[in-house]
Amino acid sequence: MSDLTQPKKRRAGMALVPLLVFLVLGGVLLYALESGTDPQSLPSALQGKPAPATQLPPLEGAVLADGSPVPGISYPAGGTGRLLLVNVFASWCAPCRLEHPLLMQLSADERFDLLGINQKDRPEQALSFLRELSNPYDAIGADENGRASIDWGVYGVPETFLVSPEGVVVWKMTGPLTPQVIEAELLPLVAQHTAR
Repeated sequence: MSDLTQPKKRRAGMALVPLLVFLVLGGVLLYALESGTDPQSLPSALQGKPAPATQLPPLEGAVLADGSPVPGISYPAGGTGRLLLVNVFASWCAPCRLEHPLLMQLSADERFDLLGINQKDRPEQALSFLRELSNPYDAIGADENGRASIDWGVYGVPETFLVSPEGVVVWKMTGPLTPQVIEAELLPLVAQHTAR
């Protein structure tokens, strides 16, 4: 009789394994939520390090406000002598659409150049996105295979980097920009790096 009950006990014990795994994962998630850690503040391997030299062709058909073609990105190692705000975006990215009005506002700030890296997008869709919402960028590089995004350590779109005039990544935002983040984090750093 004891031989017949042994498999039942083993099966009952095995049935508890998924429940135990669920409870452990739930505990980890609860800890992450309660710890106050911002899930969008993922670390950047580039923060405090030189931004990668980046050569990307232009997004053909994209135009500036004056109607002239938007140039591609030709970013040398060591910086350009100007503060840069680099935004990685794609037309298929819903959060990119949410942050776009904020990029339009930021594009009026003369203290930095706003560069766009269009990641893994079909050119016609990217152009449609920019025609619908307007173009905030001073230059747009078409990163069709995602290689430049990998060099920048992009986790996903949108991501935004602030690069010092000397070419060092001084700030990174994973996810869409918000008015709060712009006021509390980005603009103070812009002021700090342009006051030199």
